[in-house]
Amino acid sequence: YLDKFKNFIVIGEGVNDPKGIFGTTLNLFKKFGNSRIIESPVSENGITGISIGLSMNHFKVLLVHQRVEFALLSLEQIFNNAAKSFYVSNGTHKVPIVIRMIIGRGWGQGPAHSQSLETLFASIPGLKVLMPVFPGDTKGMLIAAVEDNNPTIIIEHRWCHYVKGHVDEGYYTCDISSPKQIRKGNDVTIASTSYSTLEAIKACDALNSIDIHADLFDMRSVSPLNVQGLISSVEKTGRIMTVDIGHKT
Repeated sequence: YLDKFKNFIVIGEGVNDPKGIFGTTLNLFKKFGNSRIIESPVSENGITGISIGLSMNHFKVLLVHQRVEFALLSLEQIFNNAAKSFYVSNGTHKVPIVIRMIIGRGWGQGPAHSQSLETLFASIPGLKVLMPVFPGDTKGMLIAAVEDNNPTIIIEHRWCHYVKGHVDEGYYTCDISSPKQIRKGNDVTIASTSYSTLEAIKACDALNSIDIHADLFDMRSVSPLNVQGLISSVEKTGRIMTVDIGHKT
């Protein structure tokens, strides 16, 4: 995308860090320069506002918040400016911004940097909220989100960054509006998100050994929430289990 669109920029705290946001932005600045891969100051509200403004003025912006909690300092701008501008301007102002956020517990994170707050963002009209799991899907969903003219939140569990899998070469997009069926069975329907999908796959394999076979759906998008496939599955299985990584209530 950086090669294809000259008005596309990446901005965030740590994008040019030696660790490069779990390796996802590693060395991009060496190819595209510091004017397009922008290491931001520690001012989350400021850089979010700047990014939203750039998006409204014909830039494609990928903003990265290394922790979902960093974005809490800019919720008013995300909820009221990014999410609402298209509607309050009667379609005049599009906000094609993508904001990546990292969730989940890890070494040394503590209660302030290990929360799963996807439902907070999914409750806001005007925002799309995606939770990719697999490498191939993540690439395709990221490109689809950048192509989309709506503000899109991509929430990544830190442990998903270590998942390995096949990724097609070249430019492609993935569906960002419906679940992906991972396993097929007639005994129970399982709906999962993010890292929970990986745990659910292990559970399905264990269940298979005792002749219980599940329909497993990786939800992928929590807003919009497409449940038509789940309804059809539950009509078949008569049971549904939801598996989520957040707070139990």
